[in-house]
Amino acid sequence: MPSLNEDISQSSSHDRVSRGEVLVWGGAVVSVLVWMSMIIGAPLALAHGYGGFARVIYKAFSPLCHQISDRSFHIDGHAFAVCARCTGIYAGAAAGVVFYPMVRSLRNTDTPHRVWLLLAAVPIFVDWALGFTGIWSNTHLSRFLTGAVLGAVCALFVVPGLLDMLQVDWRRFFGSSRSNISLNPVTALPQSSDRTVPTDFGSPTSRI
Repeated sequence: MPSLNEDISQSSSHDRVSRGEVLVWGGAVVSVLVWMSMIIGAPLALAHGYGGFARVIYKAFSPLCHQISDRSFHIDGHAFAVCARCTGIYAGAAAGVVFYPMVRSLRNTDTPHRVWLLLAAVPIFVDWALGFTGIWSNTHLSRFLTGAVLGAVCALFVVPGLLDMLQVDWRRFFGSSRSNISLNPVTALPQSSDRTVPTDFGSPTSRI
Protein backbone atom coordinates (compact mmCIF):
# COMPACT_ATOMS: atom_id res chain seq x y z
CA MET A 1 0.00 0.00 0.00
CA PRO A 2 1.58 3.37 -1.01
CA SER A 3 2.38 5.80 1.73
CA LEU A 4 1.02 9.31 2.05
CA ASN A 5 4.36 10.78 0.95
CA GLU A 6 4.29 8.70 -2.24
CA ASP A 7 0.75 9.89 -3.04
CA ILE A 8 1.78 13.52 -2.55
CA SER A 9 4.87 13.02 -4.72
CA GLN A 10 2.83 11.44 -7.53
CA SER A 11 0.24 14.20 -7.33
CA SER A 12 2.85 16.95 -7.49
CA SER A 13 4.60 15.32 -10.45
CA HIS A 14 1.28 15.04 -12.27
CA ASP A 15 0.48 18.74 -11.71
CA ARG A 16 3.97 19.88 -12.65
CA VAL A 17 4.11 21.86 -15.88
CA SER A 18 6.29 20.25 -18.52
CA ARG A 19 8.97 22.00 -20.54
CA GLY A 20 6.96 21.55 -23.71
CA GLU A 21 3.95 23.30 -22.23
CA VAL A 22 6.08 26.23 -21.12
CA LEU A 23 7.65 26.45 -24.58
CA VAL A 24 4.23 26.46 -26.27
CA TRP A 25 2.95 29.18 -23.98
CA GLY A 26 6.20 31.14 -24.39
CA GLY A 27 5.96 30.88 -28.16
CA ALA A 28 2.39 32.20 -28.01
CA VAL A 29 3.53 35.10 -25.83
CA VAL A 30 6.29 36.04 -28.26
CA SER A 31 3.86 35.82 -31.18
CA VAL A 32 1.23 38.13 -29.68
CA LEU A 33 3.85 40.65 -28.55
CA VAL A 34 5.38 40.75 -32.02
CA TRP A 35 1.88 41.16 -33.46
CA MET A 36 1.16 44.12 -31.17
CA SER A 37 4.57 45.66 -31.86
CA MET A 38 3.78 45.63 -35.58
CA ILE A 39 0.45 47.40 -35.00
CA ILE A 40 2.10 50.14 -32.96
CA GLY A 41 5.34 50.06 -34.91
CA ALA A 42 3.76 51.00 -38.23
CA PRO A 43 3.04 54.65 -37.29
CA LEU A 44 6.34 54.87 -35.45
CA ALA A 45 8.23 53.64 -38.51
CA LEU A 46 6.34 56.08 -40.70
CA ALA A 47 7.07 58.96 -38.34
CA HIS A 48 10.79 58.20 -38.29
CA GLY A 49 11.27 57.96 -42.01
CA TYR A 50 10.96 54.21 -42.54
CA GLY A 51 8.11 54.53 -44.99
CA GLY A 52 8.85 51.35 -46.91
CA PHE A 53 8.80 49.21 -43.80
CA ALA A 54 5.63 50.92 -42.57
CA ARG A 55 3.84 50.34 -45.87
CA VAL A 56 4.64 46.62 -45.67
CA ILE A 57 2.98 46.45 -42.25
CA TYR A 58 -0.07 48.43 -43.36
CA LYS A 59 -0.39 46.20 -46.41
CA ALA A 60 -0.13 43.06 -44.30
CA PHE A 61 -2.96 44.16 -42.00
CA SER A 62 -5.20 45.56 -44.74
CA PRO A 63 -7.10 42.26 -45.29
CA LEU A 64 -7.87 42.12 -41.56
CA CYS A 65 -9.13 45.65 -40.95
CA HIS A 66 -10.69 48.57 -42.81
CA GLN A 67 -7.90 50.83 -41.42
CA ILE A 68 -10.10 53.94 -41.42
CA SER A 69 -7.97 56.71 -39.97
CA ASP A 70 -10.85 58.43 -38.13
CA ARG A 71 -11.54 55.22 -36.21
CA SER A 72 -7.92 54.48 -35.30
CA PHE A 73 -5.47 55.56 -32.63
CA HIS A 74 -2.61 57.73 -33.83
CA ILE A 75 1.06 58.24 -32.98
CA ASP A 76 2.73 61.41 -34.28
CA GLY A 77 -0.21 61.98 -36.60
CA HIS A 78 -0.07 58.48 -38.14
CA ALA A 79 -2.75 55.84 -37.60
CA PHE A 80 -2.15 52.43 -36.11
CA ALA A 81 -2.01 49.51 -38.52
CA VAL A 82 -5.57 48.58 -37.45
CA CYS A 83 -8.58 50.47 -36.09
CA ALA A 84 -9.30 51.07 -32.40
CA ARG A 85 -11.66 48.10 -32.15
CA CYS A 86 -9.19 45.69 -33.75
CA THR A 87 -6.44 47.13 -31.58
CA GLY A 88 -8.56 46.31 -28.54
CA ILE A 89 -9.18 42.76 -29.72
CA TYR A 90 -5.50 42.09 -30.33
CA ALA A 91 -4.42 43.84 -27.12
CA GLY A 92 -6.95 41.86 -25.09
CA ALA A 93 -5.81 38.61 -26.70
CA ALA A 94 -2.18 39.50 -25.99
CA ALA A 95 -2.97 40.25 -22.34
CA GLY A 96 -4.94 37.01 -22.09
CA VAL A 97 -2.06 34.96 -23.45
CA VAL A 98 0.58 36.68 -21.29
CA PHE A 99 -1.39 36.33 -18.04
CA TYR A 100 -2.94 32.97 -18.89
CA PRO A 101 -0.91 30.95 -16.32
CA MET A 102 -2.26 33.23 -13.57
CA VAL A 103 -5.81 32.28 -14.50
CA ARG A 104 -5.53 28.63 -15.49
CA SER A 105 -2.92 25.92 -15.29
CA LEU A 106 -0.95 25.11 -18.41
CA ARG A 107 -1.77 21.48 -17.69
CA ASN A 108 -5.45 22.15 -18.31
CA THR A 109 -6.31 21.83 -21.99
CA ASP A 110 -10.07 22.05 -21.51
CA THR A 111 -11.65 25.12 -23.08
CA PRO A 112 -14.44 27.08 -21.37
CA HIS A 113 -18.00 26.66 -22.52
CA ARG A 114 -18.73 28.40 -25.81
CA VAL A 115 -21.38 30.52 -24.13
CA TRP A 116 -18.58 32.65 -22.62
CA LEU A 117 -17.35 33.48 -26.11
CA LEU A 118 -20.84 34.55 -27.12
CA LEU A 119 -21.23 36.67 -23.98
CA ALA A 120 -17.86 38.33 -24.64
CA ALA A 121 -19.10 39.36 -28.08
CA VAL A 122 -22.19 41.10 -26.66
CA PRO A 123 -20.44 44.36 -25.57
CA ILE A 124 -18.73 44.80 -28.92
CA PHE A 125 -22.02 44.18 -30.74
CA VAL A 126 -23.92 46.64 -28.54
CA ASP A 127 -21.23 49.28 -29.03
CA TRP A 128 -21.40 48.82 -32.80
CA ALA A 129 -25.21 48.71 -32.91
CA LEU A 130 -25.62 51.90 -30.88
CA GLY A 131 -23.23 53.73 -33.16
CA PHE A 132 -24.76 52.30 -36.33
CA THR A 133 -28.31 53.28 -35.34
CA GLY A 134 -27.23 56.72 -34.14
CA ILE A 135 -28.54 56.16 -30.61
CA TRP A 136 -25.11 56.79 -29.14
CA SER A 137 -21.86 57.81 -30.74
CA ASN A 138 -19.18 55.32 -29.74
CA THR A 139 -15.60 56.45 -29.18
CA HIS A 140 -12.12 55.09 -29.63
CA LEU A 141 -12.13 54.08 -25.98
CA SER A 142 -15.45 52.23 -26.16
CA ARG A 143 -14.33 50.38 -29.29
CA PHE A 144 -11.03 49.49 -27.67
CA LEU A 145 -12.50 48.26 -24.36
CA THR A 146 -15.28 46.19 -25.88
CA GLY A 147 -12.79 44.66 -28.30
CA ALA A 148 -10.38 43.91 -25.47
CA VAL A 149 -13.06 41.91 -23.64
CA LEU A 150 -13.60 39.71 -26.67
CA GLY A 151 -9.87 39.30 -27.29
CA ALA A 152 -9.12 38.30 -23.70
CA VAL A 153 -11.81 35.63 -23.73
CA CYS A 154 -10.57 34.33 -27.09
CA ALA A 155 -7.19 33.70 -25.47
CA LEU A 156 -8.87 31.23 -23.10
CA PHE A 157 -9.80 29.16 -26.14
CA VAL A 158 -6.64 29.57 -28.22
CA VAL A 159 -4.04 28.70 -25.57
CA PRO A 160 -5.65 25.37 -24.54
CA GLY A 161 -5.88 24.46 -28.22
CA LEU A 162 -2.16 25.07 -28.68
CA LEU A 163 -1.34 23.11 -25.53
CA ASP A 164 -3.54 20.25 -26.65
CA MET A 165 -1.41 19.89 -29.77
CA LEU A 166 1.36 18.50 -27.55
CA GLN A 167 -0.77 15.44 -26.91
CA VAL A 168 -1.30 14.69 -30.60
CA ASP A 169 0.67 11.75 -31.96
CA TRP A 170 2.17 13.51 -34.99
CA ARG A 171 3.72 10.25 -36.16
CA ARG A 172 0.31 9.34 -37.52
CA PHE A 173 0.59 12.23 -39.96
CA PHE A 174 4.31 12.34 -40.75
CA GLY A 175 5.60 8.89 -39.79
CA SER A 176 5.37 5.69 -41.83
CA SER A 177 3.60 2.85 -40.12
CA ARG A 178 5.11 -0.58 -40.29
CA SER A 179 3.24 -2.99 -42.50
CA ASN A 180 2.39 -6.43 -41.25
CA ILE A 181 2.85 -7.81 -44.77
CA SER A 182 6.19 -9.49 -45.23
CA LEU A 183 8.35 -8.04 -47.99
CA ASN A 184 10.19 -11.33 -48.49
CA PRO A 185 8.65 -12.98 -51.58
CA VAL A 186 9.62 -16.43 -50.33
CA THR A 187 8.05 -16.12 -46.90
CA ALA A 188 5.05 -14.32 -48.40
CA LEU A 189 4.09 -17.43 -50.35
CA PRO A 190 1.52 -19.71 -48.73
CA GLN A 191 3.23 -22.49 -46.86
CA SER A 192 1.97 -26.04 -46.91
CA SER A 193 1.66 -27.97 -43.69
CA ASP A 194 3.64 -30.78 -45.34
CA ARG A 195 7.17 -29.53 -45.92
CA THR A 196 8.02 -32.56 -48.14
CA VAL A 197 7.71 -31.84 -51.84
CA PRO A 198 5.94 -34.74 -53.58
CA THR A 199 7.93 -36.41 -56.39
CA ASP A 200 7.67 -39.52 -58.52
CA PHE A 201 10.96 -40.84 -57.16
CA GLY A 202 9.14 -42.36 -54.20
CA SER A 203 7.68 -45.06 -56.43
CA PRO A 204 9.86 -48.15 -57.11
CA THR A 205 8.86 -48.16 -60.75
CA SER A 206 10.11 -44.62 -61.23
CA ARG A 207 13.61 -45.27 -59.96
CA ILE A 208 16.46 -45.32 -62.42
